[in-house]
Amino acid sequence: MRRLYLSSTIAFWLLVTAFWAASLWLPPADDSLVVAAEKSYSTADLARHATPADCWMAIRGNVYDLSTYLPEHPSRPEMVEPWCGKEATEAYNTKTKGRPHTPYADTVLVKYRIGKFVIDKP
Repeated sequence: MRRLYLSSTIAFWLLVTAFWAASLWLPPADDSLVVAAEKSYSTADLARHATPADCWMAIRGNVYDLSTYLPEHPSRPEMVEPWCGKEATEAYNTKTKGRPHTPYADTVLVKYRIGKFVIDKP
């Protein structure tokens, strides 16, 4: 029994060492490919999606397509709809009443992210 324990322990650590050594030979992940694929949206892009049926918002530098989420939002639609097609960070951070959203709201928001918000240069 002791021989089985020792041989399985040695085999385990040999595999761990092999995986670690293999990771040293692999090239590092190229994050530039991910950034290049990310879509950027301007204020004009947002403005084209300003209805409850087609609602995009920019929040904290990201753009979210909240069209399918609006019917599920816990508050009245009239609270959220005025921010469709606009930069809505302050409204999101304060719920327009001075209260922050919950951390759960941040996890829900991530599902609707479609790209990055780029501020138009004058």
